[in-house]
Amino acid sequence: MPRTHGGMMWRTASCTLWLVVGSQLGLWGVWGTAADLDGDVRVEVLFKPEQCTPRSKRGDLMNVHYDGFLAKDGSQFYCSRSDKAGHPQWFVLGVGQVIKGLDMGMEDMCPGEKRKITVPPGLAFGEKGKDPVPPNATVVFEVEVYSVSRGPRSMEAFGQMDLDRDRSLTKAEVKEYLKLEYEKGGKARDDPFYEKIMADIFRKSDHDKDGLISAKEYNIYEHDEL
Repeated sequence: MPRTHGGMMWRTASCTLWLVVGSQLGLWGVWGTAADLDGDVRVEVLFKPEQCTPRSKRGDLMNVHYDGFLAKDGSQFYCSRSDKAGHPQWFVLGVGQVIKGLDMGMEDMCPGEKRKITVPPGLAFGEKGKDPVPPNATVVFEVEVYSVSRGPRSMEAFGQMDLDRDRSLTKAEVKEYLKLEYEKGGKARDDPFYEKIMADIFRKSDHDKDGLISAKEYNIYEHDEL
């Protein structure tokens, strides 16, 4: 493992992460111990833009890069920059699409913000682990947020998307909603960008594969707002 003055460097084929070890970052001063097994999620903000909006909340659609490390030795077990062609990952916050500790640690983040999130085993991969993460492992993630937008799970968002008020969503309606949300934030993207998100939403939500997302399929959590 290469060492640098005042810190350590972990390097993979596509990812490099610098960790300052010692009194400057107390979060990193103590690696995973038995006391961490049922502990709390610990969050360290590495960078926050001066204009930090919008802020993420449960049900929002997030686009992030995140790298995962074992707390006990700093070895890397995941790198989003080398997985799935290196694209940032899309997920809805707070609904279990990532481990519980990340759902908790990424609340109230804004585009451009970076955090280090330390997650105890009980809120990560538990007593059994998940290859290559061993059982009862405390894990550490470095997270960088690229976008935060109103997620496709609030009934308010459903009403905004359902332009013809027929209680179902077409691909065109979902795509138009996504375009408006990004353009509203001054971050318009090209057509393939919206097509990719729209296709993923239908893959996960159109359970009967009829090309429409019904109100029941959409609101699978049966809440007015996630």
